[in-house]
Amino acid sequence: MTKHRAEVQAAPGDPSIAVAQFAPGSDPAANAARLRALAERAARRGAGLVVFPEYSSFFAPTLGRDFVDAAQPIHGHFIEAVADVAADLGVLIVVGLVEQIDDPNRFSNTLVALSDQGEFLSAYRKLHLYDAFGDRESEWVRPGPIEAPRTFHFEGFTVGLQTCYDLRFPEVTRRLADAGVDLVLVPSEWVRGPLKEHHWRTLVTARALENTLYVAAADHMPPVGVGNSMIVDPMGVELATVGETEGVGVAEISLARVEEVRAINPALELRRFRVTTR
Repeated sequence: MTKHRAEVQAAPGDPSIAVAQFAPGSDPAANAARLRALAERAARRGAGLVVFPEYSSFFAPTLGRDFVDAAQPIHGHFIEAVADVAADLGVLIVVGLVEQIDDPNRFSNTLVALSDQGEFLSAYRKLHLYDAFGDRESEWVRPGPIEAPRTFHFEGFTVGLQTCYDLRFPEVTRRLADAGVDLVLVPSEWVRGPLKEHHWRTLVTARALENTLYVAAADHMPPVGVGNSMIVDPMGVELATVGETEGVGVAEISLARVEEVRAINPALELRRFRVTTR
């Protein structure tokens, strides 16, 4: 394991991160195997952090009872397999989990962050459920609690999490910025539909621009997701994008860039309103 980690160690300098795009299916073990292959590809390209999509542990085109049946505990077999990948490669991994909860009829749409040692760092449970465009996620998913943002650190960056439909609520990212976050990770399953790719690209970029921070958003590939997993910098520059196929996008990120942009555009300091809970 030590030898393999040495082979993928990034060169000194600003860190690199990756978004990994694939189409998870109904077999958690197969999903974990695809995750490993993509993480290995990202690590070979120097990424020290890899973001995977929402619902990476289990996915079917129609939300229903099979999701509840496939739900796993937060420290179950799927996350154990992902933790092994993180430790083997020496990379931090964020991944979407269909989490088992104490409700026999619903589950939690959860993100899990694992350190480069495979240790649990943080979890985030989706706040805004996708009851839009003809879907009703709330019929099967319990929304996450409103609580102070849980953050963790990566190479000097303060990192925060949000999920998919949360992008349509700018106050989610703004609360993360208020908590000192300068890198937001957004595992997603952005369903295709009229203008949906345009919405995705616009909202990911807007969340980076208005908060002067990095956003790394990983989506499912078509035919269900729109693809276009992206890494966007604090000035709205698209640093890396994966198109419509399975793959990884890697980009270097810099705290100096965040400071430079915030000096030019001190929007966070100049605003006159704060976010409060409803």
